[in-house]
Amino acid sequence: MATEPLAGKSALVTGGARRIGRTIALALAQAGADVAISYRTAQPEAGQTAAEISALGRRSLAIPCDVRSEASVRAAVGAVVSAFGRLDILVNNAAVFASAALESLPLDQWDAVFETNARGPFLAAREALPHLRAARGSIVNIGSLGGLHAWAGHAHYCASKAALHMLTQAMARAFAPEVSVNCVAPGWIEMNDTPDQSSVAPRGAADRTQAARFAAKTPMGRNGDANDVAQAVLFFATGPHFITGQTLAVDGGLGLS
Repeated sequence: MATEPLAGKSALVTGGARRIGRTIALALAQAGADVAISYRTAQPEAGQTAAEISALGRRSLAIPCDVRSEASVRAAVGAVVSAFGRLDILVNNAAVFASAALESLPLDQWDAVFETNARGPFLAAREALPHLRAARGSIVNIGSLGGLHAWAGHAHYCASKAALHMLTQAMARAFAPEVSVNCVAPGWIEMNDTPDQSSVAPRGAADRTQAARFAAKTPMGRNGDANDVAQAVLFFATGPHFITGQTLAVDGGLGLS
C-alpha cells in the first residue's frame, strides 16, 4: 500500500483548526494531501494547525469561513482551488453541540444548531461539487452517534445529525458516479480528558467519572479518541470509490448497548 495514498491531492476540512478537525487535517496531510482548514473564531489555533501541516511538507491554508453563510462558503472554496489548483476531498466537520430540555427548547437555539450542522455541509458540498466532480473526489461528513440514537436532552443536535446522515445518502445518489459521499458518526470521543463536540455528552458536563462510565458500557473497553475518527475519514478518502452513501459509527460498539 502506498505510504502517501493522497499524494497530489488536496482537501478542505471545515472546522479544522482544533480538536477532531485538527486531527483529521493532520492525518490527511500525513497521507500526502495538501490541506486547507476553515475556522470561524479559532484563528490562533488555525494558524498553528496550518503550520503543523506545512511542517509535514504539504501546502496548507487557513481560511476564515462561516459555514452558515453562502457567500462565506463560496469564497472559502474559491480560495482553496485558487491556492491548490484542485479540490479532491471535502470533510464537513464544522459543527455545534448543544443541550436543552425539549419541552422548553428555544426556537433560536434549534435554528442555530441546524444552521451549522445541516445547512453548513449542504452549502460546502454544493459549492465544492464542480471541483470534486472534475477530480472524481469524495465528501466525508462528520455525523454523530446522536444521529443514530435519540438523546432526550439533545433533541435539536440529534435531529440535525440525523438530517446530515440522510443528506449523505441523498448526496451519494445525486453526485454519483463522479463523487463518493460517506459519513463518519463518532460516539464518545475524549479530547484532553474531556468529550469533544461530536461526543455523546455535552462539553464541560462530563469528567473522568462520566468518561469511565461510558468506557465501561463500550464493548471495546475504552472511549474513542480523535485519531479513531481521523482513521475512519482516511478509509473513505483513500478506499474504494465504489463505496458511497454509508454511515460508519466510530463508537467502539457503544451504540449496541
